[in-house]
Amino acid sequence: MADLAFWAVDIDLDNIARAAEIIDPVFRDTPQYVDEQLCAALGRRVLVKVETTNPLRSFKGRGADFLASTLPAGQPVVCASAGNFGQAVAYAGRNHGFPVEVFVSDRAVPDKVRRMRLLGAVVHEVPGDFTGAKAVARAHAAETGAVFVEDGREPAVCEGAGTIAVELLRAGVSLDSVVVPLGDGALITGMARWLKHHSPHTRVVGVCAEGAPALAHAWAGRVWDGPVWDGPVDTIADGIAVRVPVPESVTRVRELVDDVVLVSDDAIRAAADLALRTLGLVLEPAGAAGLAGLVAHDLPGETTATVLTGSNV
Repeated sequence: MADLAFWAVDIDLDNIARAAEIIDPVFRDTPQYVDEQLCAALGRRVLVKVETTNPLRSFKGRGADFLASTLPAGQPVVCASAGNFGQAVAYAGRNHGFPVEVFVSDRAVPDKVRRMRLLGAVVHEVPGDFTGAKAVARAHAAETGAVFVEDGREPAVCEGAGTIAVELLRAGVSLDSVVVPLGDGALITGMARWLKHHSPHTRVVGVCAEGAPALAHAWAGRVWDGPVWDGPVDTIADGIAVRVPVPESVTRVRELVDDVVLVSDDAIRAAADLALRTLGLVLEPAGAAGLAGLVAHDLPGETTATVLTGSNV
């Protein structure tokens, strides 16, 4: 079928299909199922996709591994991370044979920083927030000749994440909507690109934290001319605590995402508690954000899927 308005999006369907075959098997074919206790609690049929049962405890390994397959052999790589992306790039660097430096905020979750180092990355802690750490990382890469990779900007990262949608549709369930945490946008745009082509009736809904609404504001705006949110970031969901959206991601989100909703930290806590009680799963706040969207909002559709994206608490 034709791609209609989505011809302008730089996420390639063939690359998503290829990623579904070549990325590290440890990240592929993750559990997806309907849990009756969860459905009863939410009052609707929900298919959960569990992305926490891998060495990184998050979905980020998919995109990082596919990106690694496109990078020059042995070329040093620099990135910035709130935690999970840095772990994923470090893991990919170890497996694909390139050195990795990660720049993080000095407010980053200590356990995430420790795991990056254990995976072989050189980690630099920068005073201030994640946006400041990203600026230092970009400058360091330019000075040293390393490849700077940015979560949310690189199409290959989105394409790797899009393999989650490939697996969801293999179940043969007709999905009225898919509800996904929305941080840098790589996950939702990769998934939406596949869904809009192969299941065009499925609505794609992003969930941002109320304390980090930058991408929600950008999605709702008519013209992108830089950050549209200059307020503080204040949320327990560090994995989606974006203050300045990636421009390329804003373009994709506007083209591919049907709706964006906001959830409070209390709703995120309630969703994490619900996952523990009904699924027996421990989720980090960002990992529970999609579920929080279903807890806090009466989203349309009889059958919904959501992605439980991480458990690095």
